[in-house]
Amino acid sequence: MEHRKVKDQEDIELQAPLSESAPPLSGTNSSKKITWKLKTFVICALTVLTSSQAILIYWSKLPAGGSINPTLDEKHAKYKYSVSTSNFLVEALKCAMSVAALSRIWNSEGVSDDNKLSTTFDEVKLYPIPALLYMAKNLLQYYIFYHVEAPGYQILKNLNIISTGILYRIILKRKLSNIQWAAFLLLFLGCTNAQIQTNPSPEEEKSNIYGWAYAIIMALLSGLAGVYTEAIMKKRLSRNINVQNFWLYVFGMAFNFIWIIIHDLDEILERGFFHGYSLITVVMIMNQAFSGLAVSAVIKFGDNIVKVYSTSVAMFLTAFVSVYMFGFTLTPTFYIGTMVVSIAIYLHYTGKQQQPQK
Repeated sequence: MEHRKVKDQEDIELQAPLSESAPPLSGTNSSKKITWKLKTFVICALTVLTSSQAILIYWSKLPAGGSINPTLDEKHAKYKYSVSTSNFLVEALKCAMSVAALSRIWNSEGVSDDNKLSTTFDEVKLYPIPALLYMAKNLLQYYIFYHVEAPGYQILKNLNIISTGILYRIILKRKLSNIQWAAFLLLFLGCTNAQIQTNPSPEEEKSNIYGWAYAIIMALLSGLAGVYTEAIMKKRLSRNINVQNFWLYVFGMAFNFIWIIIHDLDEILERGFFHGYSLITVVMIMNQAFSGLAVSAVIKFGDNIVKVYSTSVAMFLTAFVSVYMFGFTLTPTFYIGTMVVSIAIYLHYTGKQQQPQK
């Protein structure tokens, strides 16, 4: 399956549950028949899910699950719920969706060596490393909001394009075109420009440095996980992707459970597993779990330009929504930085099409 070979998408795990009976990928005769209405729906779905993810995480941090136009103290408030439990629930929901997709396949096609959950130790032992990397990255995305607002996060997360591309070049020896290298430089400059503040206080400058540090660490974790994930996927191309998802998410649940015990056990025993949860928190968890479905739909029904449009629009949509919900201030440097990042993303995928073949 062609989508098993695709892993230059930034910050994408083994994709969310898919049915092998679904239509073929883009580039085949069947996919060429997909109407513009379906592509438009996929773009809109991915844009809404991508932009709302940052908004929901930031909103869930605010008192009482979120308040419109929060004060400065509210913006820097700690999460009222345990982020480790929410991360665990995201993995559990993904795992449940994988089993549901497999159940449908078993009922329609029967059980085979490629879609059965039982496996060997040699295969299972590969999953803990990417699961651990993704857990660390997913936990960091909560803490970065202590130092950046939702629009800033939406822009900085694109740094994983750079880390993924460079790690693929170093580890997998995959060549990059000159356009892609130029896009990396533009992307870095755009992210930097978007974060520039006019006359920041010493506390704001320090917070910005922390935000950048978190963003770089998240990008490296995402890139390393992506490279390792592709190695797993290519090891057995015929393996049903829902089975791969299942084992990845099982280990993700296990690592998050261990982190809960280490970090939040006393608080959970005292206040309960779901302490501090609100409707916004529940919607945020569902959003993170279902985002993979939209990405999978892009791989199946869309193309690179779909990702370009959705990512670019999501950055602006997050910014505009944050203006009215959280009092975010749009500055000329933010506008310019966002446009530069959008151009860089477009150039990256354009250069990808011209990428030298090994």
